[in-house]
Amino acid sequence: MSLSSISAVIIAHNAEATLAECLRCLERLDEVVVYENGSTDRTAEIARSFTNVRLEQGAFLGFGPSKNKATSFARNDWVLSLDSDEEASAELLDELAAMELGDAQNLYAVLRQNFMLGKHVKHSGWGNDWLPRLYNRSAHGYNDAMVHENIIPQPGAQLQRLKNPIRHRAVDDLSQFLVKIDRYTELRVQEGAKGYGPLVSLLKANWAFIRSYILRLGFLDGWRGMVIAWSDASGVFYRCMKCYARDQRALQKPDDSL
Repeated sequence: MSLSSISAVIIAHNAEATLAECLRCLERLDEVVVYENGSTDRTAEIARSFTNVRLEQGAFLGFGPSKNKATSFARNDWVLSLDSDEEASAELLDELAAMELGDAQNLYAVLRQNFMLGKHVKHSGWGNDWLPRLYNRSAHGYNDAMVHENIIPQPGAQLQRLKNPIRHRAVDDLSQFLVKIDRYTELRVQEGAKGYGPLVSLLKANWAFIRSYILRLGFLDGWRGMVIAWSDASGVFYRCMKCYARDQRALQKPDDSL
């Protein structure tokens, strides 16, 4: 099967630091769709510099809906879904080129290797990260989750694992944790996630730290594991408290003092 039957699809926002390498790894494909969402950096310019890239621009609708929107622009039904900070290995492209993609019900998972400041993180919930990424859009699609989106296998789908990985530049600067916490928790607020009061929020945050650092063996990742666990805990705390604050504001009467 030729790679010409597969379209890579990427959503991108202010991705100039990683997009060029992501696209460079996909130059063997005839079509790569980049759906760009209101970037203020060189993201669109970088996308236009690749001859096999089709640049589409539109609003960010949440991660799941945005990925489905981006997929609608593809010429092929078989889609390789990537993020703008991920890189497909040459071995993965060789594997795709040799595949027979006949049954649209088939769904293929790829092992994502997550890197933090240049080092492969193998624990902390970042290891063994298998994600469905190659699918036929006539049979499958992303759910409507605003964040932590996923492809839900349809009844009768055959989920298979590919042999070769993708590389994820998850964190190149620790400040990215703060940006992601704020962005993802805001999306969960918009999604209508349940809010919890201060005590329950603190307990949930503590559990998130224990789960990441101890149960998921984050301590084996050294100081990186500590940072990831603290970030997980902070994300849970601010998600719970932001949703709680949203609910409290909704209960206020118009003449209530702030």
